[in-house]
Amino acid sequence: MNTPQTPELVQSAQRILVIGASRGLGAEFVRQYRADGAEVVATARSDAALAVLRGQGVRALALDVTDPEAVANLARSLEGEAFDVAIVNAGVLLGRASAPEAPTPTDFDAVMRANVFGPMQLAGVLAPRLVPGGRGVLAVVSSRMGSIGGRTNGSTWLYRASKAAVNSVWKDVSFALAGQAICVSLHPGWVKTDMGGADADLSPAESIAAMRATLAGLGPADNGRFLNYDGSELPW
Repeated sequence: MNTPQTPELVQSAQRILVIGASRGLGAEFVRQYRADGAEVVATARSDAALAVLRGQGVRALALDVTDPEAVANLARSLEGEAFDVAIVNAGVLLGRASAPEAPTPTDFDAVMRANVFGPMQLAGVLAPRLVPGGRGVLAVVSSRMGSIGGRTNGSTWLYRASKAAVNSVWKDVSFALAGQAICVSLHPGWVKTDMGGADADLSPAESIAAMRATLAGLGPADNGRFLNYDGSELPW
């Protein structure tokens, strides 16, 4: 993979789909792609977030990734469309218990439905809506906290479990779409968002610029990889 190292080298895809764009990383994906002139379709849950997206010239669609009916509605709304890049960014972090303290059933259900069930529902909807010829990219924003090989502690283990699970899901999708699309899991870095906190290493602008560079440099050989925001390999 030949990954550009500066935002200036990023080549904007013509059509971008961002799932989960109400704030944080998703909102920054939208801002940067729109600034480069890309046509963007994005989803959010609240009317207020949808209005903000529409004000940026985005086709904004309501979506709760945990709701099968909402996902089916999304599929109908996107019928006949093709995207160069589709990014599944929606996710939540609830409960910060460390192993072996059990999470609450409510937190477990909410995190696993949003972070695992949501992407599992979306994979089959988005795969046929990528540009043909094996050039389309289907990316999920995961986390290095989901890496088992790179793990050094058991903090926030419910979130870790959900990200390990979505990595497994995306690896399976990569097998199903081999030769048809490029499927990758991405770690955005430790980012100054509501989830990452003020002490994080990267601003949203820095993280997204680097991930866009990584996405722009992907080729068929990258299908099924787990990548850091800068394009370097992460252990599963």
